[in-house]
Amino acid sequence: MLADDHPIVMTGFAMSLAAEGMDVVAQARTPSEAVALYAEQQPDVVVLDIRFGTELTGLDAAQNILRADPQAKVVFLSQFDQDSLIKETYRIGAHAFVTKDCDPADLAAAVRQANAGKLYFPPQIAERLASIAVRGDVSPQSQLDERGLEIFKLMAEGLTNGEIAEKLNLSTKTISNTSQSIKEKLGVERQAHITKLAVKYGLIQP
Repeated sequence: MLADDHPIVMTGFAMSLAAEGMDVVAQARTPSEAVALYAEQQPDVVVLDIRFGTELTGLDAAQNILRADPQAKVVFLSQFDQDSLIKETYRIGAHAFVTKDCDPADLAAAVRQANAGKLYFPPQIAERLASIAVRGDVSPQSQLDERGLEIFKLMAEGLTNGEIAEKLNLSTKTISNTSQSIKEKLGVERQAHITKLAVKYGLIQP
């Protein structure tokens, strides 16, 4: 099964996989549709994009699919390839991550390996994951807890402490203290640096 919000792109990948002898049993255009179609079709492997231009992402879809079926075989196919994003896909249970500029043979190999229950690391992805392991992960995802990450993303989008407090139903003082702690942990202060950091690690779209 394929899930991507660009029909022409998805059709191209479907043709590539068909040329490798694979049947594409369903195509979804939104994360919600991907979750519903997976439950309906029960494909051997689901290939997900990450960004869909909606509040939900391919990561959300994968987590929902894996929550319902822990044995699901997930492959991510994305144009976004920040180190932390790649690491996150494997952390939540994906079997492979390949970029949209990959050779069709790489995508087919990822699908075959996932179907066999094995992880697949294209050489360039394996090298970058090894680099993260050596130098340490300094991404916001690794430095902040779930609530802190949620607040950081809202800060990066330009919301004030008052606006964040209202959105999360918390006191302005709590948000003020938390946002200052976040800035200290990540070593950022200015709004432009906060936004740039969030874009770099795939937390918000540029």
